[in-house]
Amino acid sequence: MLCNYLREWGLTLEEINEIIAENPPVLSTLSGFVAEYKLRKIYLQDTRISELIRPRSHDRKSKGDFRFRYRDQFFTLEVKSLDVPKVRAEGAGFRGTFQCNASDARPVRLPNGQELTTNCLVVGEFDVLAVSLFAFERKWAFAFARNEDLPRSTWAKYTAEQRQYLLKSSMTITWPLQPPYYDDLFTVLDLILRQRRG
Repeated sequence: MLCNYLREWGLTLEEINEIIAENPPVLSTLSGFVAEYKLRKIYLQDTRISELIRPRSHDRKSKGDFRFRYRDQFFTLEVKSLDVPKVRAEGAGFRGTFQCNASDARPVRLPNGQELTTNCLVVGEFDVLAVSLFAFERKWAFAFARNEDLPRSTWAKYTAEQRQYLLKSSMTITWPLQPPYYDDLFTVLDLILRQRRG
């Protein structure tokens, strides 16, 4: 049963806006969930996608905000959003950054079998990254990239071997998009399919 939270809490839209303005972390959290909702509505309700599920939040053992089937293969997709204060106009476009890491440090096993405690995401933990670009032009658009094409960590705390398995925590993205980003999810899914099928 749907709940009208404004009515139940006795709040007006103006009061909701005031609460968000006074508590910036609320805006960050809410905008992340809104981005996931919009991505699901725009892309994941396409008839080519089936068996869509949303794993439990904060599942430390498996990354990915969505899991689904496309052309008889399963994919996991992780959604991130731009750091709004860091968005800058640049020439005829924009430049921004986004955080691409776990919410806190957790033990992970690297592909070479080594165990490590880190908040970095591990190469291969999910298949596709989706970045909400709403902060660029105040409209819903997303950029997509294969996990394996994303930049690796450069932090000196990790060895060179460890860094090749860890994604960079803060990444830069531009509009117009540049590699490894595409503006269409299905282009990226088809790239992964071709790779899986050799």
